[in-house]
Amino acid sequence: MLSEYIIPFLTLSLMEIVLGIDNLVFIAIITSKVEAKSQDLARKLGIFLALSLRVVLLFCISWLMSLSETLFTLFEHPFSGRDLILIFGGLFLIAKATLEIFDKFESDQHHKDTVAVPRASIASAMVQIIILDVVFSLDSVITAIGMVDNKAVMVAAMVVAMCVMLASAKGITGFIERHPSVKMLALSFLLLIGVMLLTEGMDQHVSKGYIYCAMGFSLFVEALNIKYRNVRRRSKA
Repeated sequence: MLSEYIIPFLTLSLMEIVLGIDNLVFIAIITSKVEAKSQDLARKLGIFLALSLRVVLLFCISWLMSLSETLFTLFEHPFSGRDLILIFGGLFLIAKATLEIFDKFESDQHHKDTVAVPRASIASAMVQIIILDVVFSLDSVITAIGMVDNKAVMVAAMVVAMCVMLASAKGITGFIERHPSVKMLALSFLLLIGVMLLTEGMDQHVSKGYIYCAMGFSLFVEALNIKYRNVRRRSKA
């Protein structure tokens, strides 16, 4: 009897961890703008918010399903509540990633300036995280509902995914900050995910397998570049 829940639990936990990677990258980039002493707190709050939203949506399945109902039609194209959330979430992510990329170029160009870079507050970081958590949570919860019928198993899998995110958040954030090229790659991933959300909101389905394969291959190439740079640095030393 117990075995019929173990496999769905392990499978869903793995899926939740994979789906949480883009959310974790976004949280890492947002919280990097917060004061150094408050970054760890901001990361943990962001991850707890992500879990809380997923659990709340999980217990609002009837409302979640109603989001697929058509609200209005524009140019003979029907739009539902889910479509609007995906569209605005995608636009927000595209705008945020573009601004972050622009800010990176500007900060590098004015690296010699003595003016201190203004830091974001925890409150402003949480607002941005909540906006994107709503979109990412929709994806996560819909996946959970499609895979498992038992709510207890769903919640347990989400808690496991959150624990993995909490354990890896600081390491991922530090790695991104230590390697500027990885941060640019992460921002490019967010831009790609934003475009995917936008197309999903327009009922143009894009397989997430293609997206994650492209991201995985890009990370593999970047890992080779980092290894190559380290070898060259050691040989010069």
